[in-house]
Amino acid sequence: MSVLSSMGGGAEWLLGYLIPFLFVLTIVVFFHELGHFWVARRAGVRVVAFSIGFGPEIVGFNDRHGTRWKLSAIPLGGYVKFLGDDNAASTPDRNGLSQMTEAEKKVSFFHKSVGARAAIVAAGPIANFILAIVIFAGLFMTVGRQVATPRVDAIQAGSAAEKAGFQPHDLILSIDGAPIESFGDMQRIVSASADVPLRVEIDRGGERRTLSATPDRREITDSFGNVHRIGVLGISRSTGAGEVTTQRFGPVEAVGLAGKEVWFIVERTFSYLGGVVTGRESADQLGGPIRIAQVSGQVATFGIGALLQLAAVLSVSIGLLNLFPVPLLDGGHLMFYAIEALRGRPLSDRAQEVGFRIGLALVLMLMLFATWNDILNISKS
Repeated sequence: MSVLSSMGGGAEWLLGYLIPFLFVLTIVVFFHELGHFWVARRAGVRVVAFSIGFGPEIVGFNDRHGTRWKLSAIPLGGYVKFLGDDNAASTPDRNGLSQMTEAEKKVSFFHKSVGARAAIVAAGPIANFILAIVIFAGLFMTVGRQVATPRVDAIQAGSAAEKAGFQPHDLILSIDGAPIESFGDMQRIVSASADVPLRVEIDRGGERRTLSATPDRREITDSFGNVHRIGVLGISRSTGAGEVTTQRFGPVEAVGLAGKEVWFIVERTFSYLGGVVTGRESADQLGGPIRIAQVSGQVATFGIGALLQLAAVLSVSIGLLNLFPVPLLDGGHLMFYAIEALRGRPLSDRAQEVGFRIGLALVLMLMLFATWNDILNISKS
């Protein structure tokens, strides 16, 4: 089965998958690059180009500062190019730098202090985290959040919950010290903790007790046919009157909750990656552009709110990925600047060139691996 046929053909694929994918990715990429751009302008760096996408320009314009704003043909990212950059990855143009006039050096990225360069580079991932907080907070204030009391209604026979000693009507108070305010809070922690012992504090008839439960690892198929391997306790929630409510929050509380949401994504990402390294998790859950397009189309069927929520999650993921200390990514640049600050001088051109080549190889291998996973997962659906 081909990727195209599994997603649907022609106009259905365009409207159902490509447009939602471009909507989500463009928002995330635009704000990432806007972070770089905004701080660079305030640091006195001349921005040569601001591109959404790579490759040949489709359409663009020049602003009054001489920056070329453009939409490019390959919509899988974007870049901001500064004066002195050799390419979209911000590798230095050594020949161009050596021939700069004093006036050009004053607005060149590579002639700024290491602190200024680090601030410009870090601004991209930071903008991603800010975007996610803004989206989550906006949804908490407008759409609200459905809250189901974390009370046990029924227990599956032979489940992890039965083995741990759960009983109907138990109210879950915390898991490993983290307060549980809704059934959804519990589900998110449990689903990411397959085969991991959890310390669960409950209220049973007014008496506090602590149970030890280890979620079973199960394959769950969602309504779109996607298979997920998650942790499951084997309990269902109470659906009695007053047990499920929709809450909307004020600005301050919404921002606080949004911050917790972002931290949860970061924490669970590191937990999953740690599981991959130790062999506890499978790397086949890593997805690439095809997977993002598929999920975007599926989520779009639930409305704009769900699509924005996906954009927020993706924004955190891209911001976090870019902070990894891999040359070519923002984190790799920050690593070089940290070394420069400690040594009092930058690494040699040769060392940086080798680092960028290694980084490029790692990024390409990751993209190929993720795309291969995408194709395998879609072919199974």
